[in-house]
Amino acid sequence: MDINIQSIHFDADVKLTDFIKKKVAKLETFHNKVVSSDIFLKVDKADDSANKITEIKMHLPGKVLFAKEQCKTFEEATDLAVESLRKQIGKLKD
Repeated sequence: MDINIQSIHFDADVKLTDFIKKKVAKLETFHNKVVSSDIFLKVDKADDSANKITEIKMHLPGKVLFAKEQCKTFEEATDLAVESLRKQIGKLKD
């Protein structure tokens, strides 16, 4: 699977990108025909502390799955977005 990470208006550190790649790569265990995943990391300008946004667009043959989560940290947002995609993959298989 091809994993593309884009951090918008900031530079994501290596630890964060490695964490995201590891989490997203685990989704291949639920669906073995994942073509690619595009991950977008954004910081919302809101005054709220939960201003980190992770968007994941996962390309499957004939389908595109999408999840967007906003939390206090990118790691937490990534965990929730990956879990959402795992549920979507489960529904797709049924």
